[in-house]
Amino acid sequence: MNSQTRSADAAPQGSPWLKTYYFLRAAFSIAWVLAAFTVGKQMPAVGTVLLVVYPAWDALANWLDARQSGGLARNPTQKLNLLASGVVALAIAVASAFGMHAVLDVFGLWAGVAGILQLATGLRRWKTAGAQWPMILSGAQSTLAGGLFIHQATGQNMPAITDIAPYAAVGAFYFLVSGISIVVGELRGRRKPAA
Repeated sequence: MNSQTRSADAAPQGSPWLKTYYFLRAAFSIAWVLAAFTVGKQMPAVGTVLLVVYPAWDALANWLDARQSGGLARNPTQKLNLLASGVVALAIAVASAFGMHAVLDVFGLWAGVAGILQLATGLRRWKTAGAQWPMILSGAQSTLAGGLFIHQATGQNMPAITDIAPYAAVGAFYFLVSGISIVVGELRGRRKPAA
């Protein structure tokens, strides 16, 4: 597939790239959650690095996906997500100097914006890419989680990376379901001619 000329809207159902992309994102999120609940929980400095890495990875992942799907110009929601995630990675690094309440506030704002953009990407790909319902649900849930994080940031309890890790775990679940949905669609497609 020529990644520079084919748009996301033209990606076929069972796109090899989308399948790889969803499984890659699921694997990263699972690894991140495990790191958050182990070293990130025990070592605050590592936790801060993990909190910066998460949106930075999201920026890179959106760039990779857009590059394989026709470029940033043809994927405006991913272009915006890349920019937002990159800015938020830097903002979390700065906010960490002011404490976890500030970090959670920034993370919540990002989760809300990224969720809306993910939902929009899923809707845009609905007719041509297949297996987008998990991405749409994930985007909606991310938007709601963002509001919850912002609310928690105003509370008295000290937030920790373990408050954010379940959000990443849910994201991993949705990416895994998306990848599996494409695999199931491919298997069904192979069986149709024999039927």
